Parts: sequence; structure tokens; C-alpha cells
Amino acid sequence: MTDAQNVTSEKVLAVILASLDDDKAEEVVEIPLRGKSSMADYMIVASGRSTRQVASISQKLTEKLKAELGVLCKVEGADVGDWVLIDAGDVIVHVFRPEVREFYQLEKMWLPASKVEGKAKAH
Repeated sequence: MTDAQNVTSEKVLAVILASLDDDKAEEVVEIPLRGKSSMADYMIVASGRSTRQVASISQKLTEKLKAELGVLCKVEGADVGDWVLIDAGDVIVHVFRPEVREFYQLEKMWLPASKVEGKAKAH
């Protein structure tokens, strides 16, 4: 285990992205926030196919961050599984069911319009 004081946001981000990939999260979007917001350096938005998968992705992610980096996360929404917010300090993760993600369209608040339009055309 690493000393949590010396963990960079880039290390946290790498563990998060690897965990999301391992657990088959879909449509993972990384949004750099450094210089745009003081709340975090990165925001990650991802989807799970069902409430069960959303809850599982979130639980495994928080366990991996604790085990590998000593990072303790604040988690909201895991009991419902529609939208789980994981606050890992300098990295914020949102894991949604696809319908809930589409409803809130969180990426549109943070991504440049050209990237959001490109993403919409890709569907």
C-alpha cells in the first residue's frame, strides 16, 4: 500500500480507469478539470448496463483504490444503483445506468461543445 499523502491525481486516475476497464464499464469519458474547477483535477463518467453492474463497478473501484493506494472514497447512491458518485479526492467518478446518464447529460456541462456533438454523432 502506498502512502495516501503522496498519491497524485494521475495515479488515482490510472487505477480508476483500469478498474472501470476490468469491470466492463461502458462509454468511459475522462474530463480534465484542472484549471476549470477547484473541486477536482479529473471527472470520470461511465455507464453500467444495470443497477447491479453499476453497484458492482462502484464497489470494486472503491475497494481497489483503498487496497492499492490507501485512498478512502466518499460514495453516494450505491444503495440505489442508478447513479453512483465516488469522490476520490482529486478525481470524481460518476457511474450511471444508461437511461439515467442520458437524462442528466453531465458531460455537456464540462466538455467543449465540439466533443459533445461528436459524441452524439457517434451513437
